[in-house]
Amino acid sequence: MKRIFKFAALVSILAMVLAGCGANNATSNGQAAPEKVKLTIWHNWTGQDAKAVTMRQLLDDFRAAHPEIELEDEGLPTDGLKTRLRTVAAANEMPDLFVMWPDAMTKEFVKGDLLQPINEFIDSKPEWKDNFIPNALDGFTVDGGIYAVPMNLAPTSFIYYNQAIFDEHGVKVPTTWAELETAIQQFNEKGVIPIALGNKANWVAQSTIFSAIADRVTGTEWFLKAVEQDGAKFTDPEFIEALKVLQNLGNIGAFQEGFNSIDETQMMQLYSQGKSAMFINGGWALGNLVNNTPKEVLDHTHITILPAIEGGKGEPNSTSGVVGTGLGVSKKLTGAKKDAALELFYALGGPEGQKATLDSSTLVSYNIELDTSKAHPLFVELHELMKNVKIHPVYDSKLSSAAVEVINNGLQELLMGGNPEDIAKKIQDAQAGALGK
Repeated sequence: MKRIFKFAALVSILAMVLAGCGANNATSNGQAAPEKVKLTIWHNWTGQDAKAVTMRQLLDDFRAAHPEIELEDEGLPTDGLKTRLRTVAAANEMPDLFVMWPDAMTKEFVKGDLLQPINEFIDSKPEWKDNFIPNALDGFTVDGGIYAVPMNLAPTSFIYYNQAIFDEHGVKVPTTWAELETAIQQFNEKGVIPIALGNKANWVAQSTIFSAIADRVTGTEWFLKAVEQDGAKFTDPEFIEALKVLQNLGNIGAFQEGFNSIDETQMMQLYSQGKSAMFINGGWALGNLVNNTPKEVLDHTHITILPAIEGGKGEPNSTSGVVGTGLGVSKKLTGAKKDAALELFYALGGPEGQKATLDSSTLVSYNIELDTSKAHPLFVELHELMKNVKIHPVYDSKLSSAAVEVINNGLQELLMGGNPEDIAKKIQDAQAGALGK
């Protein structure tokens, strides 16, 4: 019996020793093993442009550096992401992190109590916070709460043109609206698509063409008043005139047939294949061009802004745009999961992420020098152009989500012969309704 008791005691002691060893393993060097957390992030880095490829690489780098974090990312095209976010917002089922837009979207999500401010986090890194360009955080700030930082700079309206095609057909690169209309006529006579357009995702014409045209005609002050429904309405004569300017481009054959049935990628393929003399798109298009356009087209590609419109009230040396997309942080995140989310936030939007973005031929809202010896010449051209061009608001950054959907659909209709006055009234009713006016 004594042997049995001694054996039992020995087993008990051994078990305690092993348990102690296990505890020591779990707390190697006196530190607790990191808590395993799972993060979800939704983004629009889905293409093969340099920016998207770079951002996906940053996600992979983060995974490799943080085995304790299970990162689940989901990529959606821009229009799909916006729709999906608003759908899950209605059900309060936001992902942990998500690409979002400044101004209207940020305000809507804050009003819906879906976001948490990041003031404390960015205040803890002043060398980062203080290095953004002036007013870069304004579109992500609501009642003093900062909810994101811009991860790029997004001017939305440039003319990309093939100088070789202009030279071949003796057409002048337009610097006035009349010259643009003349160029369109001349290219049509030569059987060349003047301006490639892919408006299947209905935001393209609004964001990349109409927002710039409208500001040229109405001026920024009028637009901001109309957004607030304070002294201006979308049924005002100047806005209807802006609609007519865009519609006239369609009427004179500026775009190829079927422009509402092809997307941005197909639009840029028409240009890359030398079938169109121009296309109009945002600064983000450059990364796609540099990656996917044949040398014989790319070497002759240059960038300019839409010409001034005679009699217009807007600043002619400007383009529509926003300071860039940011990352929203779900209100529900706490503890280790919140810490992990902010670490990923910094990896993507911090100084290293900003540099990687700039190196991907994408403009940033951050003070960082461009290495012109390494950058693509076309990106250097864009970078230099932006030093002298102002940015005015793009329509879908300021309008309510209801009005954005109405104007996007309305511009598709307009370019197919729709009535400008009827479309203007639908936009006015949607914005007034959203504001309860």
